[in-house]
Amino acid sequence: MLWAMKLSKKQKYWAVSGLILIGLFCAWQTLSTKLNSRLQADYIILNSRVVYDRTGTIIEVNPNSRGNYDQFTEAIPPRVAQLLLKKEDRFFYLHPGFNPLSLARDFYSYLITGRRAGSSTITQQLVKTLLANENQRSWKNKITELIYTEALEWNNSKKSILTMYLNSAYFGSQSEGLKQASLDNFGSPPETLNDAQILSLLAALNSPSQNQPGTATNIKYAKNLANKFRLSINDSDWMNLSPALAEKSSRSSNAAFEVNSLNLNCPVNCQTTLDAGLTQNIRAILKRDLTSQALDTAENGAVVVIKLPENQILSIVGSPDPSSPGEGMQLDMAVKPRPIGSTSKPFIYMNAFEEGARPFSLVDDTEMKYELASGFDFFPKNFDGQYRGLVTLHQALDNSLNIPSVQVLEFVGLDHFYKFMYDQMGFTPLQPLESYELGIALGGLESDLLTLSNYFTIFPNQGVLKPLTLYQETLSPYYKDPMAKLITEPKQVGQEPMVELVNRVLNDRDTGVNQFGIESSLNLPYTNYGVKTGTSRDYHDSWTMGYTPDFLVGVWVGNSNNTAMRQITGLAGAAKVWHEVMQVMYNSEYNKNTPFNFSKIREIQSGNTLDFGLDGDDYNTIRNIMLKNNLILSPHQDDKYLLLPGTTIPLSASQEVTWSVNGQFFAKSQKSFWPPPSPGTYTISAESSDGKTEQVTININKK
Repeated sequence: MLWAMKLSKKQKYWAVSGLILIGLFCAWQTLSTKLNSRLQADYIILNSRVVYDRTGTIIEVNPNSRGNYDQFTEAIPPRVAQLLLKKEDRFFYLHPGFNPLSLARDFYSYLITGRRAGSSTITQQLVKTLLANENQRSWKNKITELIYTEALEWNNSKKSILTMYLNSAYFGSQSEGLKQASLDNFGSPPETLNDAQILSLLAALNSPSQNQPGTATNIKYAKNLANKFRLSINDSDWMNLSPALAEKSSRSSNAAFEVNSLNLNCPVNCQTTLDAGLTQNIRAILKRDLTSQALDTAENGAVVVIKLPENQILSIVGSPDPSSPGEGMQLDMAVKPRPIGSTSKPFIYMNAFEEGARPFSLVDDTEMKYELASGFDFFPKNFDGQYRGLVTLHQALDNSLNIPSVQVLEFVGLDHFYKFMYDQMGFTPLQPLESYELGIALGGLESDLLTLSNYFTIFPNQGVLKPLTLYQETLSPYYKDPMAKLITEPKQVGQEPMVELVNRVLNDRDTGVNQFGIESSLNLPYTNYGVKTGTSRDYHDSWTMGYTPDFLVGVWVGNSNNTAMRQITGLAGAAKVWHEVMQVMYNSEYNKNTPFNFSKIREIQSGNTLDFGLDGDDYNTIRNIMLKNNLILSPHQDDKYLLLPGTTIPLSASQEVTWSVNGQFFAKSQKSFWPPPSPGTYTISAESSDGKTEQVTININKK
């Protein structure tokens, strides 16, 4: 400290003064930085989370921390800034955050009249807004705000402060910020506002709750501002200032209802793969069809559209009218599990093809009896109650026959199919798959439409299960199916040749004429699509799943309260909606007219018709690979019958046989009817011409 001893008194004074100033500067720098950080944090949380569709159209603006709607903008139109400064703060670029003359005038007015004249600069107003002190006016608050004001001025440019002010200013009706107020009140961004619209917004700043843009009071005040600023504004511009909108359409689109049910995981601004315009169109189709006479017993419906091959969700419609108070209208039925009917069959048949069967393989469509693990007997029935005898798997799948499908699942093996669904598909069922057993082939399994739709994409995607994509530009763009494990990498779950066989069958509308008719909603004026319907037990659910290599459309129709519909099948219900949505998609930008790839399969002559298989197939062996060698088709072992007047027992065999009852000859035929003489236990025997014999035991009861 020798240097200090050599300083003169004057030099010491200046040295100490300099140190004090440096200390004050450092202290202020630290304090102002801290205060500015607090204000910046309060400012950032005012920015609403905005969800956009794939084109940049707003799907939904979410309320901010104060319950208002606010979309920040970084570019303030020069004209808006110019008129704002004329009204609120002419010396904004000259003062240090407060106007000394205005502050003195305000203090003098308070001493004389007890009222403040209003001296806040734009920076002070911004601080007041960020600290939420608008309704708490006291000298203590004003002094605190003044310190914050200087901290804001010290750490930010004038341009940044002006931008923050216009992004946080309140304009009434929960509109916060210039951009949101402009969109809410005039349906256009700030860059397109004319002088009348700008003045209408500025006129609302002083009393937004009582002076909302477009009201008579607001327009009167705005005209006064125009006169004050000597602006010449056309009468037509004033007349076009409509009252503030009761429904802020700029805050929500037609797709917002489903977006809210998806639990989006995205930052402040989130661009999705959804198409808001397409969603609006599809919802109109669904609503119109559900109010038609043909679907008068169905109240609810859902549609999912997926863009292929990327597996991007284009549209989710879970309600025909979310604004309606009707039954289930507030539920997103696209993500609610329902019994899926026959839509499970393509997955079963694909597995059968992998196990060696082919579309030309024969299966016996006759009455069958199965014993379940529960101890109950199971007699599957076709939808129309008819039996067709020997049919090919092609015919069985195309006509959605139940009895053959149960046999196909039995051929695949339940354990094998469980493993496929659990391990390959990542399915998480409502109940263990083991509890459904062969009922899976009859549609007892539940799934939601979104999960099922994504699973169906394995067919147009050559057996590859891809992640379902919902986000455009986030670290994790993938969306987890409601009833499946999250996957982030494509996974080959089906062999390409077998998938092509399924596609070729579902692409064949001619073979399905038997069940669905020549004219139906499943028929489109195009050739590159596959389709499968489904109907759950007692008409509770109607499904249609259809796809091209470019897009997939899944539809469910039913009642959210599980009330049965009046004989509305997959064909009569969901297919009607599906047909119209497919027409929209074929005429959209998403349709590339991509043909199916059938390069790995070939045509095979099967009797008098053409069918499909693979190179190297042993036709004769594969043709009969699924046929059971049962001689007796009916009755079944341990069948029980009630003895009534005129009771006869149908006897049916796979060929002509000699029938015996308790060792006594009865008839020689393939089919016959035996009248039981009395209650008791009887052994029915059959012997073929080549000496093969079979027998079953049945019980005839009085009660």
